[in-house]
Amino acid sequence: MSEKKAVEALISGRVQGVCFRMETERAAEKLNLTGWVKNLPDGRVHALFEGKPEQVDAVLRWCEQGPPMARVDEVIVTQAPVTGAYDGFDIRY
Repeated sequence: MSEKKAVEALISGRVQGVCFRMETERAAEKLNLTGWVKNLPDGRVHALFEGKPEQVDAVLRWCEQGPPMARVDEVIVTQAPVTGAYDGFDIRY
């Protein structure tokens, strides 16, 4: 049985209006992760990733750079419970 990991990430910087959510969804799907990503009213992006630990770590490394137009200042990561509640990876509004 393969181990799973879940984390929440709060990403700050110039991360809204630069396709961050769409590119995060693309990166997560490429890594077979489940969860979601959404913009917050304060200008940050909030995401939850669930999957194999090495894939979760890979998407977090991606989040530190983001898409070309983004400027990531900080990524705060917290552990989350693994729930298996997500069928795929979605953008939330």
